[in-house]
Amino acid sequence: MCGRYASTRSPQELAPLFQVPDVPAKETLAPNWNVAPTDDVWAVLERAPRGEEDTDTVQRELRPLRWGLVPSWAKDVKVGARMINARVETVHEKPAYRRAFARRRCLLPADGFYEWERIEDPATGKARKQPYFIHPEDEQVMALAGLYEYWRDPAIQQDDVPAAWLMTCTIVTTEATDAAGRVHPRMPLALTPDHYDAWLNPRHQDPDELRALLGQPAEGHLQARPVSTAVNDVRNNGPQLLDERGA
Repeated sequence: MCGRYASTRSPQELAPLFQVPDVPAKETLAPNWNVAPTDDVWAVLERAPRGEEDTDTVQRELRPLRWGLVPSWAKDVKVGARMINARVETVHEKPAYRRAFARRRCLLPADGFYEWERIEDPATGKARKQPYFIHPEDEQVMALAGLYEYWRDPAIQQDDVPAAWLMTCTIVTTEATDAAGRVHPRMPLALTPDHYDAWLNPRHQDPDELRALLGQPAEGHLQARPVSTAVNDVRNNGPQLLDERGA
């Protein structure tokens, strides 16, 4: 699974990278070196303007979504904490994801992601989990493949109140290879810039063609370095979490 990642670039940096015409003016997220489930994260998506859902007009946006997909039919928002990843092998079939996979796909910008390897501590002889930060060799931003969904809060009566709607997302994952595979059997999928348009286009709905767009982050050119166990605590944040530490 992908259960923690880093996303520190500003909207001003991300917008031109993903050809988003307008930088968000009001909604701003701070750099986050320890993104955890249920956090708000930057997402790139395309959707029709409100009231024009039946037209071919779509707008590309950069906006915050809550990580942990809540299906539209869910009775409680808490289910999202368990739905941070969607397996690419079954994403087009699972009831929780298939509608989003067909129509509501997004990109989640990331600097890298964390995985944990179970190792034996030579000092104590006991097993422990060593965190690794896995990132592109060239330090470029990764465009993780994601899905998003709308959830209507039944506690709010009016539809046109912003708080009535929650937008959430999940990361599409696959079997891990290369640097990531040495640490953990699963890893997030990503897209190269030449595939952004096709992935984000809500009119593009062929499942086989969509899955063919996905690939390894940084096309497999990844590095994995051991980092401090401080990342284990979601309350810890800051660039020091990425510093290399002995495994």
